[in-house]
Amino acid sequence: MAGGRSERAAYAECAEILEECGLSERENHPAGSLTLLNRKRLELARALAGKPRLLLLDEIAGGLTEEESGQLVALVRRIRDRGMTIVWIEHVLHAIMSVADRIIVLNFGQKIADGAPSDVIADPEVRRVYMGIEA
Repeated sequence: MAGGRSERAAYAECAEILEECGLSERENHPAGSLTLLNRKRLELARALAGKPRLLLLDEIAGGLTEEESGQLVALVRRIRDRGMTIVWIEHVLHAIMSVADRIIVLNFGQKIADGAPSDVIADPEVRRVYMGIEA
């Protein structure tokens, strides 16, 4: 038994998650042999295997090329679109902007903005603190 499921059911669920995360062709490869993008996909798959109601992501787009980031963002968007609540800490703005319904910006632990992505990115304090743009 695996988490109250038969081994066959658990395997089927894991195979489904690997497929969703774009890893089905690499299911028997050691994690250390995977590219950075695929290691990030693997971390998502591992989290999803626990069937969470809330998914916490921390800097998942960091270190990826723009193309890789786009692929990962598309995966996160699909996960969100099926109803998963996601709390995502991220400094790669284009990644978070394309998925988030709401953004909260902190500066040294203090909230400086909270709202729709387009409103938050236009906020003068956010632009000053995170983009070095004086209003």
